[in-house]
Amino acid sequence: MANRTGGNVVEANMTTYYKKDNAAQVLIFETELQNCLSTLTVTEDYLVYSFTLNYDPTPLADALVVRTSRAAVIVECHYPRKHNVSSLPLDPLWIPFSAVKVSEEFLYFTLRLMTDGWQNERPSFQYFLGDIINIEAVVKQFFHVPLRVYVERCVATISPDMNSLPCYVFIENNGCLVDARITGSSSKFMARTAENKLRFQLEAFRFQNAESGLLYITCHLKATSTLCPIDAEHRACSYINGWKEASGQDAACASCATGEFGVIPGTGTLANTVKTHGRKIRDVSQSESNVFEWEGDVTLGPIPIGERVIA
Repeated sequence: MANRTGGNVVEANMTTYYKKDNAAQVLIFETELQNCLSTLTVTEDYLVYSFTLNYDPTPLADALVVRTSRAAVIVECHYPRKHNVSSLPLDPLWIPFSAVKVSEEFLYFTLRLMTDGWQNERPSFQYFLGDIINIEAVVKQFFHVPLRVYVERCVATISPDMNSLPCYVFIENNGCLVDARITGSSSKFMARTAENKLRFQLEAFRFQNAESGLLYITCHLKATSTLCPIDAEHRACSYINGWKEASGQDAACASCATGEFGVIPGTGTLANTVKTHGRKIRDVSQSESNVFEWEGDVTLGPIPIGERVIA
């Protein structure tokens, strides 16, 4: 299937339909699973139907130029293979569906640079010293299990390698944004507006004696069920005349005042980080109910940081 600009033409067969939700800015496709050049993959637990949605821009009106690039989006539909089909009465002794399936949930972590109003992704990565960099961390989830995202650790480097030198740690100790504490900057977490999103501001800087002026930001993100409380291991704390938590649970920030913050000495190796490219890596149990946890590293950049020219 394909969607084209310049009239919103959608290539489809007789059993593929689409409709637009203008308010939500969503284009909804409906097709039979066996159609639209789908492929079927069978795993131990799932039937997986895969589709490729191709976006091929065409010139608008009589112009000969386009302003967007081609793109291909892979869509996967996962259907559990195992169902109880007995006609006998069911004795509901198992764990509820949502509690079981969360351990198999398919999700992504993302970092985005946002505009000043936080409404849209910023079209340019260029910043100047003193600018405020708005960053939004999101966990994209499926099966609709409520998750809360945390930014556990962030480092800035001049190369994509998070273990390279020089390296500046500006979020650490399980979600303490220490840049303002170290340098007196205005960097901070914003108040939460959604559980699966966490926004923070970083005052733009450059590494001393680094000619490129480029920054790469790598953050270790964590997502938990919303059943998991905000505590010393799950928090988003800013230093604003004392430590404040993004959800108002300031008591969780008590231990942010301990530890050594900033540049990592020696080799620059980061402890307790696992590169997962945004995929689930583990689940844990707490008390009598299952509370699952995922974590992964996401890198944002390169971000050019320039110096303003004063006439």
